[in-house]
Amino acid sequence: MIAKLQCVVLDCADVLELARFYQSLLGGVVNQPDPRWSLGDDWATLHTETGLMLAFQRVEDHRPPRWPDPAWPQQFHLDLGVTDLDQAQEEVLKLGATLLDAGAQKRSWRIYADPAGHPFCLVRD
Repeated sequence: MIAKLQCVVLDCADVLELARFYQSLLGGVVNQPDPRWSLGDDWATLHTETGLMLAFQRVEDHRPPRWPDPAWPQQFHLDLGVTDLDQAQEEVLKLGATLLDAGAQKRSWRIYADPAGHPFCLVRD
């Protein structure tokens, strides 16, 4: 095992509106203090009572998906927790991932694409 699923991140226009929507469905706490996340106008979280965490990321000019129309695809990514970013990066690259943000060596997270092109982040636990 290389990583642990930390949360699922959904793109949207209004992070608090979508966080509150999912809170109504799943329960939990919107924007619970958590040292892993910086909250603000562009980012919100929902810690559910089951331990599942959803995050909401504001995207400029967000175009909602129109399932099943591939011209308007689904928009989310996985955040995967790791203890050693450099080691995890080496392992996911060997598995066929592609590094998407080569200048991010000093951050606590890095962005990759899986072999099919879906983005995911490795986040230092």
